[in-house]
Amino acid sequence: MENSKVKAFRMQLKPGFETEYKKRHDEIWPELSELLINAGVLEYYIFLDERTLALFAFQKLRENDTTSGLAALPIMKKWWDHMADIMDVNEDNSPQAFSLPEVFRL
Repeated sequence: MENSKVKAFRMQLKPGFETEYKKRHDEIWPELSELLINAGVLEYYIFLDERTLALFAFQKLRENDTTSGLAALPIMKKWWDHMADIMDVNEDNSPQAFSLPEVFRL
């Protein structure tokens, strides 16, 4: 079995966009999905805390993933632009993402 690692982070959804956020991810572009898989994303989950609109993301990555290079790719920038109106973003429209340290694993 291939070695893997995990990455978790938090993002923030703007009020009133819960349905739209889910819709956009239900309709994720096939070329973006393929890009993520090719970069080593084995599993990717995003959970919404409906009380605070915090988005909690979890990725299971190949040990030798290349996800750190995704930010430079045009399709990733296009996705960020597509999502910028409904979530908190940085100046380049990348989502404001805050790493979450692992504190327990069973």
